[in-house]
Amino acid sequence: MVDITSEAVWKTLAAENFMVIGMVTPRGEARTAGVMHAVHDGLIWFTTHDRAWKTRHLAANGSVGVTVPIAKRIPFVPWVKIPAATVTFSGDARIVPLAEMPEHVRDALLHGLEITDGGEHGNIVGVSVRPTSDFVTYGVGVSLTAMRDTEQAQGRVRAASVTV
Repeated sequence: MVDITSEAVWKTLAAENFMVIGMVTPRGEARTAGVMHAVHDGLIWFTTHDRAWKTRHLAANGSVGVTVPIAKRIPFVPWVKIPAATVTFSGDARIVPLAEMPEHVRDALLHGLEITDGGEHGNIVGVSVRPTSDFVTYGVGVSLTAMRDTEQAQGRVRAASVTV
């Protein structure tokens, strides 16, 4: 098992911009969504609309699963397929009005998008996810060669809040 720190995992999460969030519908059905994310102060943030199905599901049950894929490539040999490294954890999601999001997180996620009230999709809201379990990693902090050995490529570390 790879020896990895919580701080190293948070830095890896901050370097990526895409994650898959798993949630449960009010009827108990599993759903996932790919979202762009930003990391700030022990939380992972993304935005959505207040009328979106994600928002309804998260409002009903904030318990989520998150997987962040991390692309792996061999320099100068991009046609060789390498499985993505991953960070996976459970967390609690909370819907936050856009005005209450940290300003630099809002800027990072919206990239200067002009915000208007309402519209057919509703208002933009933020979602914060606080990890509640260990970070479980695969291929993070190990070489491509080491990824062939699943025991050596796996890691687990407490998801302690770290400011990144």
